Amino acid sequence: MSAETCTGIQSRPRRFPRRLAALQHAGPALGVFAAARLTGMVVMALWAWRTGRSPRALLAGSWDSDWYLRIAAHGYGRTLHWPDGAVQSDLAFFPLYPGLVRAVTAVLPVAGGTAGLLVSWTAAGAAAWGVFRIGDRLYGRAVATALVALWGLLPHSIVLSMAYTEPVMTAFAAWSLYAVLTRRWLWAGALAALAGAARPNGVAVAAAVLVAAGCELAGNRGRGDWRPWAGAVVAPAGWAGYVLWVGARTGDVLGGYFAVQAGWTSRFDFGAGTWRFARTVVTRPMDLGFTMSLALTAVGVVLFVLFLLERPPLPLLVYTAVLVAIVVGGSGFFESKPRFLLPAFPLLLPVACALRRARPGAAVVVIAALAGLSFAYGAYALTLATMAL
Repeated sequence: MSAETCTGIQSRPRRFPRRLAALQHAGPALGVFAAARLTGMVVMALWAWRTGRSPRALLAGSWDSDWYLRIAAHGYGRTLHWPDGAVQSDLAFFPLYPGLVRAVTAVLPVAGGTAGLLVSWTAAGAAAWGVFRIGDRLYGRAVATALVALWGLLPHSIVLSMAYTEPVMTAFAAWSLYAVLTRRWLWAGALAALAGAARPNGVAVAAAVLVAAGCELAGNRGRGDWRPWAGAVVAPAGWAGYVLWVGARTGDVLGGYFAVQAGWTSRFDFGAGTWRFARTVVTRPMDLGFTMSLALTAVGVVLFVLFLLERPPLPLLVYTAVLVAIVVGGSGFFESKPRFLLPAFPLLLPVACALRRARPGAAVVVIAALAGLSFAYGAYALTLATMAL
């Protein structure tokens, strides 16, 4: 072997050491995230034991978790008919998460609930790393660390520790957006497709990839490159594929999935339902969960305005705008709207930047207050609240 060849081999980038170094670079932020989520679970568990309930059962089998675990165990086909005429079908739930749970139970000797938690916890860690990488690329390590800490301490962040789909979707979304920012178009499209197969609002990732790829192709930089085209074609495949499959199964290819969602009272009405519910909340006494949901949704809108003023990269702007539009413009299950905003981590970028500029004492006070709210509200939402998350 020639010296020239040896030199070429030595100069090639070694991917594994680079990834290990990147993980070490994100280590403090991931440690903060893990500590936040672990503390939140401990607080919830202590209160659950106090009320005579199982913390594991609450994390693994509450509300939508039960639907996902049933799909993982038995496949699709469950439909509930209610006395008021409502029809709720499990076809409303996208397939990636139950598919991952089923794969884990096939490999490991664990029950479905435990498998669901393993998938969610792993995905939450991967999502936190992706969120860090985006924040680090745009603003540096300090802002990225603050961004991850804020995301892990949101009032509804207990969902990141449950057998729910938000961690999975956010993981694929964050890494897809990072791939777009670094112009890895094939990765961006593939990860966007997986995000779209995880949740209905995963379509926001596909929208971001499509717009970014279109801008790339329209400019001189993308001419003659087939990869943006490929990424744009693949990106909506997960979401569109499942929507069309449900349509074919129900006999209405284009409208079947949306009819299933309507059975759950979920439809896009350009904010009419949100406005009606908001008037109800402010004009008569309601459960704390509904009041908090309205307040957190309003805060999300304010944060979106602040996010716009930061002039973010176009992919992050499109992704976040679609998520906020779905939350504000959709009706049904108002109490779940803050959960639907969990994947919208770019909304926290203005706050993370402000914390970076603030005095250390002020930043500590803000983080401590948010942590107290997050831990207390997470325990309330799982052990005392009567409404769904």
